[in-house]
Amino acid sequence: MDLGLSGARVLVAASSRGLGFATARRFSMEGARVAINGRHAAAVEQAAQSIRDETGGDVYPLVGDVSDPDGAERLASGAIDALGGLDILVTNAGGPPPGSFESVPTEAWQRAFDLSVMSAVRLIRALLPHLRQSDRAAILTITSVSVKQPIDNLILSNSVRMGVVGLTKSLAIELGPEGIRVNSILPGWTRTERVTELNAARAEREGRTPNEIAAQQTAGTPLRRMGKPEEFANVAVFLCAPVAGYVHGAMVPVDGGSIRATL
Repeated sequence: MDLGLSGARVLVAASSRGLGFATARRFSMEGARVAINGRHAAAVEQAAQSIRDETGGDVYPLVGDVSDPDGAERLASGAIDALGGLDILVTNAGGPPPGSFESVPTEAWQRAFDLSVMSAVRLIRALLPHLRQSDRAAILTITSVSVKQPIDNLILSNSVRMGVVGLTKSLAIELGPEGIRVNSILPGWTRTERVTELNAARAEREGRTPNEIAAQQTAGTPLRRMGKPEEFANVAVFLCAPVAGYVHGAMVPVDGGSIRATL
């Protein structure tokens, strides 16, 4: 199927690794021109070169911290300079640190809000004028299955990501009449570098192995396994593509069926 993404101008935030990298790679495979982003120059350049080597596409590495107000503005400006405009924006950021309510210090809440919510707000605000000039404009926010059912020991993520859902649904109502589609994708347990690091730290803390931790996480998933980054990316890219032109304001889980709610 031709997704209609050839030549599309795409920015994927926080994409030097993990779900963001997999998504940027898939966009490039579909013929899009992609700007990717990370905090460390060497890592984001290496990621860009890896995608170029595989797809032969135009991939532009941009350095910046999306949780920093100035960093978000610079990223938006850099993407427009590199791409000459924008058709698709994927907001993304690394997740807040783990912890329970009592173990997480009060000041960590503001940092989590800036990372997960305000990074999306700032990028969308900065790039909305350019998206308005596109005839295939789409915004995709990346949240988590935790917006449907909380995940143990992730109090910050469970709480602040709900703000991104509210933002996504509100923007869908506001921007829909202009033809700008806005959706969110909700990943479950996926075998990314971040999950591997979290599981290693938890295994050491609890005196267990990372495999035991992973088995516990996937026990409640009907498919009985973690997702692959490329499985997430396939859905993310489809949601942004013109062929999904009537999918709007949707919260789409990619979770192996782990969400038990009926709605």
